[in-house]
Amino acid sequence: MKSIDVDDLNMRLKTNDIQLLDVREAYELEIAKIKNCLHIPMMDVPNRVVELNKEKDIAVICHSGIRSSQVCVFLKQKGFSVYNVLGGIDMWSEKIDPSIKKY
Repeated sequence: MKSIDVDDLNMRLKTNDIQLLDVREAYELEIAKIKNCLHIPMMDVPNRVVELNKEKDIAVICHSGIRSSQVCVFLKQKGFSVYNVLGGIDMWSEKIDPSIKKY
């Protein structure tokens, strides 16, 4: 499975080179969210896969990287080019945007 660190993700988001998929639950997004992400809770991904663009790389993020890695396995089997975000939103908060609350 391919992975991406938050520094590389940040650079690619600035150039609109990658789509960010947040697979956390809605209540988690209320605590901490990266703007312009597509939110599909992990358990809803199979039913909402049509919302994703197969022509674009997709970075999958969760709280720490566990759920996102499982979603990456599923999406890769469906033919998507996916990257697991190492450290999840916790690492994003730590290295990129400290205004995002850690929980």
